[in-house]
Amino acid sequence: MALQVFKRGELKRGILIKYLYKELFLYFLICFAFLFVVFFANQILLIGEDMLSKRAPFKDVAKIMIYSMPAIIAQSAPFATLVGFLMCLGRMSSDNEILIFRASGFSFRSILKPVLIMGLAISLVSFFVNDYLLPLGTIKYNQLYRQIMRSNPSVVLESNSVKRIGGSTVVIGDVNDPDVSDIIFFNTKEGREETIIVAGPSVLKGAKNQGVLLQLDMADSMMTTFDLENFNNYEVLSAENTILNLFDSVITGRSGKNPREMTFYDLNKEIKLMRDEGEDPMRINTWMMEYYKKFAIPFGSIFFAFLAFSIAFLFGKHNGLTMGLFIGIIICVLYWALQISGQLLVTRVNLNSFLCIWVPNILIAVVSAILCINLIRK
Repeated sequence: MALQVFKRGELKRGILIKYLYKELFLYFLICFAFLFVVFFANQILLIGEDMLSKRAPFKDVAKIMIYSMPAIIAQSAPFATLVGFLMCLGRMSSDNEILIFRASGFSFRSILKPVLIMGLAISLVSFFVNDYLLPLGTIKYNQLYRQIMRSNPSVVLESNSVKRIGGSTVVIGDVNDPDVSDIIFFNTKEGREETIIVAGPSVLKGAKNQGVLLQLDMADSMMTTFDLENFNNYEVLSAENTILNLFDSVITGRSGKNPREMTFYDLNKEIKLMRDEGEDPMRINTWMMEYYKKFAIPFGSIFFAFLAFSIAFLFGKHNGLTMGLFIGIIICVLYWALQISGQLLVTRVNLNSFLCIWVPNILIAVVSAILCINLIRK
């Protein structure tokens, strides 16, 4: 049996590389755990508390929280990569550990390689979560949420509030499950007609018919329709009892398939089918946005790893740990703002979805490359 012989220098380099991987992974886990708790707590406050306050079953609310975890993981991973790597490399720089690497024969290019490999590994795991677990969790989430709304309709309506349901604006009086004291609907049809429905005491029920999510039994209702071009033309209808069905697609804001419930492969097939059928270009562009998000968000980790490497060694020589945390949070906020702005530009202005979604990553890559070149030249 042949024995493999290591030179002393090779053994030292191997130990240092393992140490670098271990430190990067440790700081990533710490930051990931922190961000996960923050986003998860936000989810509990936004959805869980509201549903529990309306007496939704605790077991179902807990399941809702579990099904939302893939989205939280996909959101947390890139930001944890940036902040964690910045803190790790910044600390190593200020503690002169990078100096030890350099004295052991490591160039900045040699140190960059493990950083990018770790960033790529995080990106691949994040992509799996984003492309497989996220659609699965979204499907389960939507199914359970609809079930909760059918069994406890008061989850949908809040007392003394104004709510947007589908294309209608709804003014809601007191809600005492399942009774609603009074309710007003405002609906504009194609900018030509304005319909106002006013009802007295109403009862909110869970519907059993396919496609109907909720049923509102309204008493003493009156419907008035105005011609917006000529207010002298109007129609008035009144009834002692009226049944208003709220369809599934109206409450959830969707009809048919949802791009967040698909993998990138299924989403790509659906977009091709929509193009062949001559679907609305704006709707296609919105679905393309969801397709590009499948890649841009998870693979943001490798771009953030590159940026962390470039920043940490240039600005982390003093108080690298604190500086890394501070700079990382600022960049995360800016990146998040760019992502949200890009999505709004797609959905509201119909700008090119690829550019709107990938511009943040492209900017990070350009800035990282410039900083890295300056670092290597030094």
